[in-house]
Amino acid sequence: MTDWMAMAPERALFIFISAILTYAALILFTRIAGVRSFSKMSGFDFAVTVAIGSIFASVIMAKDPSVIQGIVTLAILFSLQISFAYLRSRLNWVAGIADNKPRLIMIGQDIQHDQLKKAKMTVSDLHGKLREANVTNLSQVKCAIAETTGDVSILHGSDETVKVSPELLEGVIGAERMLS
Repeated sequence: MTDWMAMAPERALFIFISAILTYAALILFTRIAGVRSFSKMSGFDFAVTVAIGSIFASVIMAKDPSVIQGIVTLAILFSLQISFAYLRSRLNWVAGIADNKPRLIMIGQDIQHDQLKKAKMTVSDLHGKLREANVTNLSQVKCAIAETTGDVSILHGSDETVKVSPELLEGVIGAERMLS
């Protein structure tokens, strides 16, 4: 009856050692790669973060893959992420393949339904993001942007004389609607 709660002492030791070694490797690779390793700057970054977590859990909890296989796999993933980030910063076509473009989905109180649809969002999704940003009245909204990460940025304030800086809208699809 209690077999599902039992664990042999050797198994506990295996998990303990695996966790320590894999965690140490994870810290080392993160220090080498930088904090971007766990960012959500792009869909690729997010996918790598999920993969790293999966590998970490697999190595700790299972005998296969071995700790060495897991560490080598982590090293490969971190290397790919560093290489891909380098290529994205140097070659526009690589960034174009890898990254979504941010989209202006709301200008003032006006929802940009065409861009909202292209961002694969609903009005309900947008309203939820407005609430998360503590918007209490739609008149506070300067604009809303569906970011490359899937997040939504809400630029808002009660002072109507303050305009959004054009630099903040650089590279945002539909920004010309707001700037014209």
